[in-house]
Amino acid sequence: MEQGNYSVGLDIGTTKIVAIIGKENEYGKIEVLGIGRSKSLGVHRGVVNNITQTIKSIQQAVEQAEANAGLKIGSVVVGIAGQHIRSLQHSDYITRANSEEVINEEDLDKLCNQVYKLVMLPGEEIIHVLPQEYKVDGQAEIKLPIGMYGGRLEANFHVVVGQVSSIKNIGRCIKSAGLDLGNITLEPLASSDAVLSQEEKEAGVALIDIGGGTTDLAIFKDGIIRHTAVIPFGGNVITEDIKEGCSIIEKQAELLKMKFGSAWPGENKDNEIVSIPGLRGREPKEITLKNLSKIIHARVVEIVEQVYVEIKNYGHEEQKKKLIAGIVLTGGGSQLKHLKQLVEYITGMDTRIGYPNEHLAGDSEEEIASPLYATAVGLLMNAIANNAKILVKEKEQDRELVLDGEADMVQQSNVKKERKSVFDLWSEKLKDFLDNAE
Repeated sequence: MEQGNYSVGLDIGTTKIVAIIGKENEYGKIEVLGIGRSKSLGVHRGVVNNITQTIKSIQQAVEQAEANAGLKIGSVVVGIAGQHIRSLQHSDYITRANSEEVINEEDLDKLCNQVYKLVMLPGEEIIHVLPQEYKVDGQAEIKLPIGMYGGRLEANFHVVVGQVSSIKNIGRCIKSAGLDLGNITLEPLASSDAVLSQEEKEAGVALIDIGGGTTDLAIFKDGIIRHTAVIPFGGNVITEDIKEGCSIIEKQAELLKMKFGSAWPGENKDNEIVSIPGLRGREPKEITLKNLSKIIHARVVEIVEQVYVEIKNYGHEEQKKKLIAGIVLTGGGSQLKHLKQLVEYITGMDTRIGYPNEHLAGDSEEEIASPLYATAVGLLMNAIANNAKILVKEKEQDRELVLDGEADMVQQSNVKKERKSVFDLWSEKLKDFLDNAE
């Protein structure tokens, strides 16, 4: 099968690594051709801390996906999260040489590239520069200034920053697993593509993706990303607390959480008890479900409150910035019983669980429509969009070259000038950087 016919998203999580192969069908929906999942060893709180183990886990997931789809994987789009991610707001402007000419895409590029030159802390690198609103000669709240006249072009930017070493380590793992790095995307952005509707993004919504090692937050308002954050707690700390509180092994703690866990302690009666087999012939342990949900409740409240602090930092309490669509929960941790009610109780905001099934073709397996795979489906959507861009570019190049065979050189130079998004440029820079770091 030709490359470009299908795309691949790779979600490197703290508890699992998922490789998902798919393509767009004639109705614009995503048809999943194969999926591979392996236990993630070597990733802690979203950051690679054991390269060899991570490479093995990636290879396992990729091989499983390849076997399922009967296809060979070449290039992948990877998600990045982890406690090293931070974001900041920044304003910048350029003064145009000729205010009698209309503003074009090159001006927007120039402004974005200027933000990439910001001086960061040592060892940090800018991952995304996301424009919010533009101002032209003092006229505010312009969404897209292309075609307008003006001398001074200003913009507010949401800048996402990450650790260079963590980004390089992900690149190294992908390369060593025998794959090409197509693109790197911030995981909360990928999840939001998979589970949020355009109406929600317009009205104002906070997406909370509760993963194994981190909880990712992305806030949208007026269709624009306004705030992102990565909180270094996830489902793992809940399991850890159950393990410590009930003196059992991790495997049993995880099973207890998934089967009997609830975020709301009031609903369990005192006499509901679960018995856990002892190790190597020791006496079995008896644990009351009330105690179990008290342990879970305490930690979940802490996670939700930290997320709520971030939502308040964005300014949700101001009338103009109010998030009318409330909160959408996704990720493996969102499957915890009564979590939706607890989040509504703490934040006072409408809440729903986000499933990535809206963008999937009707005959997709039920398993893939689980919140567990929201990030992987979002990364696949990103990969498909990237492939579509590449195909469009190639077609345009072919068409231009066919139209005017004599002016080959001129046409090729025009094609080269075709606008690349700032993020494409960053991906290229990162790829060169990784290639040279051999």
